[in-house]
Amino acid sequence: MATTYSIGLLRDFVAQHYLIGGDWGRENDPHSHHYRLEAVFEGEALDRHGYLADISVVEPRLDEVVARYRDKMLNDLPEFGDQNPSLERFAAAIVDRVVEPLRGGGVRVLTVKLWESDTAYASCRRALG
Repeated sequence: MATTYSIGLLRDFVAQHYLIGGDWGRENDPHSHHYRLEAVFEGEALDRHGYLADISVVEPRLDEVVARYRDKMLNDLPEFGDQNPSLERFAAAIVDRVVEPLRGGGVRVLTVKLWESDTAYASCRRALG
């Protein structure tokens, strides 16, 4: 049986959006969410130091990504274009921005779970191949 390692990082931030393309009541008006971001990095091999990924390298990248969205109106950002800035699309946009520096290392899968409330989240899982 193969061994899989994972490391995870958490971040909290507030961002705004409004939903488009449907009738979602108050969600169609600009509003804020206090997001909780969980990033989980997975792989089968550790480096010579016993790390899947060096957290001191991954954390600044994650902080840059969070800073891009903190206190912003998601609808105004080019990664959403004319698309509905749904929780699922938001999780995918975060994966897109975090994944590139990880290529070539021990991380084989990145999962971003993005909570918009205490009871609702969406996730995006991507293999780095």
